[in-house]
Amino acid sequence: MFRATSCMVFVCCLFVFTATLTAQNQSKNQYYELRIYKIYDYEKQQIMENYLEQALVPALERQGIKDIGVFRRADDENDHSAYVLIPYDSMQTFVNLNASLAKDEKYQKAAAQYFDRPLKDPVFNRIESRLMKAFDGMKKLVAPKQTAEKKERIFELRLYQSHTEKHAAKKVEMFNKGEIDLMKEVGLGPVFFGETLIANDVPNLIYMLSASNMDEHKKHWQAFVKHPKWAKMSKLPEYKDTVSKIQKWFLKPTKFSKL
Repeated sequence: MFRATSCMVFVCCLFVFTATLTAQNQSKNQYYELRIYKIYDYEKQQIMENYLEQALVPALERQGIKDIGVFRRADDENDHSAYVLIPYDSMQTFVNLNASLAKDEKYQKAAAQYFDRPLKDPVFNRIESRLMKAFDGMKKLVAPKQTAEKKERIFELRLYQSHTEKHAAKKVEMFNKGEIDLMKEVGLGPVFFGETLIANDVPNLIYMLSASNMDEHKKHWQAFVKHPKWAKMSKLPEYKDTVSKIQKWFLKPTKFSKL
């Protein structure tokens, strides 16, 4: 009887521990790294995408990193840069990334051709990198339904600069207190929202939206700006002048993108 009771207690404790750990993981905000490999040549773009498909993305997945997005510009045919979105469940994963890749023999072998480029003929000009923390209003990245269904899709990446850190925080608050929910309601298909922690143009925030095509995306935006909730929200005095500059990029996923 004692042994059976002890076993039951152990199982119950294990269940509670597992449930608690799962809840904690679900409640944590993700971190996002947006890498832009600056490339202005179609041939180099092909070399970069081969490296990403054959080496980097599989290596990241071996580390448990999922939903990695790899994109091309859809609105500038002269820009052949590769846009890579990497979600991290913890800062420790981000911190350990380079050391983990250095120990990954499969990655090193698959990346050999990319690494062996001559000094005067690199694949990219520079890598522009941003580190972000997910908003409380959307703590995890959400892949659009079109990805799972393997259907055509487009993405809009938007960056909002603010003239002070306080105004940037208020704009994040505005998203958390209703703007994100409204975007979901009208079908704008939010993928992620990130407060930029490190970049050369802080303070700012970045978010990504999705749709099946550009016409559908425009209809969703029209529904948003005409919505009475937005009309009320946009006139609140506490959110006045929170954005000083808006930048946007339209992206299309590569065939091997996980988003």
